[in-house]
Amino acid sequence: MEFLFAHSGLAIGLLGAGLAACLAGAGSGVGTGIAGEAGAGLVTEDPGKFGKVMILQVIPGTQGLYGLVVFFVAVMQMGLLDGTAMDLSFVQGCRYFAACLPIGIGGLVSAVAQGKVAAASVNLLAKNPDHWAKGMILCITVEFYAILSLLASMIMLLQISA
Repeated sequence: MEFLFAHSGLAIGLLGAGLAACLAGAGSGVGTGIAGEAGAGLVTEDPGKFGKVMILQVIPGTQGLYGLVVFFVAVMQMGLLDGTAMDLSFVQGCRYFAACLPIGIGGLVSAVAQGKVAAASVNLLAKNPDHWAKGMILCITVEFYAILSLLASMIMLLQISA
């Protein structure tokens, strides 16, 4: 058991970094898929609305980018990008893992929710094209919580290296 605690820190830290990227990315994939399905129906009927539909579809994809940013910051701090990989203790690995969870979980949940709002906004665009920007604002309201998750992860990561 002592061996596990002595050599598992880096593995746990990498697991956290991987989860930040994968969970937020999976949420973005689902969210953009939901919005894309709604958008494809509208574009079939009115191809001229493709640009606005694409903007609504892209919005839930930002969480995947946030997760990737946290992943890169974490692996940089762990020394994996410059070849100076640290021998992290179990506790240090757990700190990286915990720091990566807010964007992983927050990104997953908010991206799916944002995809649903974007799909509803596509319906708004279909029925009342002059008010499509209101749908964007509704999507951006959900984005705020993804940004809070990103901020929480970044603050925690920066405190690990301090």
